[in-house]
Amino acid sequence: MTLHVQAQVSLKPFNSFGIDVRARLFAQAHSDADVREALAYAAGQQLPLLVIGGGSNLLLTQDIDAVVLRMATQGIRILHDDGVHVVVEAEAGETWHPFVLWTLEHGFSGLENLSLIPGTVGAAPMQNIGAYGVEIKDVFSGLTALDRQTGELRDFSLAECNFAYRDSLFKHEVGRWLILRVRFALSRAVHLKLEYGPVQQRLTEQGVTLATPSDVSRAICSIRSEKLPDPAVLGNAGSFFKNPLVSQALAAELQGLYPDLVAYPQADGQMKLAAGWLIDKAGWKGFREGDAGVHRLQALVLVNYGGATGLEISNLAQRIQQDIAQRFKVDLEMEPNRY
Repeated sequence: MTLHVQAQVSLKPFNSFGIDVRARLFAQAHSDADVREALAYAAGQQLPLLVIGGGSNLLLTQDIDAVVLRMATQGIRILHDDGVHVVVEAEAGETWHPFVLWTLEHGFSGLENLSLIPGTVGAAPMQNIGAYGVEIKDVFSGLTALDRQTGELRDFSLAECNFAYRDSLFKHEVGRWLILRVRFALSRAVHLKLEYGPVQQRLTEQGVTLATPSDVSRAICSIRSEKLPDPAVLGNAGSFFKNPLVSQALAAELQGLYPDLVAYPQADGQMKLAAGWLIDKAGWKGFREGDAGVHRLQALVLVNYGGATGLEISNLAQRIQQDIAQRFKVDLEMEPNRY
């Protein structure tokens, strides 16, 4: 067996909350062969296989009685380049932000608005990551996944992924598909997405008049660095709650009570509310109990001040959910997966 399996490994270095729980067995996959070997090994041990990437979308509440496989596959390649349109493929284990920078350094635009998002390439399609007006679905060309039930490889098109707001087919068919590599449709022509005011404002502050994709990336990195704590300094998983979608009637009712409510009309007739506004309005911003808390600058971010357990953070999240439901009749959905 070429796969290196270790017993009783702390997962603290492998999750951005910095929660110190142990994996019964742990391995890292550097190739498709390692992935298949890990599947066979877990089956032989009669244990489930938990696949992780950067651990930036995980809240670990207890020791993991499973084989934990960290995707560490590396590789970026250009599959198509006609001088304008480019298709780039990246292995699942590539860290997301360095991959974005690689595309920009090669003169490819499309991913600049998704700069500085934590995690890996393989995890990005799982919840259709998005920021500042761009989602994965907007730049998606395809992906290759392993069917854990049959062992066969399958290529997925954009339509087959069923992308929606922080959602995809892969979130619903849990444990079936293991994403191996992802393809992105990028461009040598510049088509910047600057609809979000803070981005244009930051570019202006930086003295940029004719922005390039790299300028946009730097502006967004600057904004995110101010708004979101660095997981290496303060354990967190980025935005912990999804912005809820509600009916126009409920949004109108809430706007009657709270004229400063932040809400955005959606194409399907629903309204998207700013979860951070709701949490801040309810008084949770900056709340701390022990080492579990809500960040003082960003109400969407739950943090581990050093010694919090995953269960303590989970309990805090549930208290916030219950309070928001009582105050605003709005259900907040958590983004990170909990184990």
